[in-house]
Amino acid sequence: MVDIHTIIADYRSRKKDGNEITPVPEDKRIIPTTSDIPDVFFDTILGQYKLSRQDIMIIMYLYRVVWCRPNLHKEFGISPLLSHTEMAKNLKLQMEDIYVSLRRLEEFGFISTIRSGQYFVRKYFSKDLDELYGQDYDEFEF
Repeated sequence: MVDIHTIIADYRSRKKDGNEITPVPEDKRIIPTTSDIPDVFFDTILGQYKLSRQDIMIIMYLYRVVWCRPNLHKEFGISPLLSHTEMAKNLKLQMEDIYVSLRRLEEFGFISTIRSGQYFVRKYFSKDLDELYGQDYDEFEF
């Protein structure tokens, strides 16, 4: 019986010299970032609400800024001041699409505008789900 280590040791690449991929050293590797999005978004929100692609992009963008990244106002669910132009550029959307989606997300109750570029974003997306999962905002509520 042939040992797997013997097979691997005898393996010769079919690639010609000079076309080999050089491994990236560990200290130079890029580590992908991750965000914690509650499953209730995928299980409940996407099924119950008719969100457009832009709506989903914007709510996820705002959610990540408020709840998944360092933020001084996290306990209140408030975003730092954001530039609509920067948001449009990052999401590759038109400004009009940004404004339309922000209004729709406010109508659904997922967000509230504090002032232009600053938003209150519910941790569990709706008031009912916040109450169900015990999320409060330290006496701050819209």
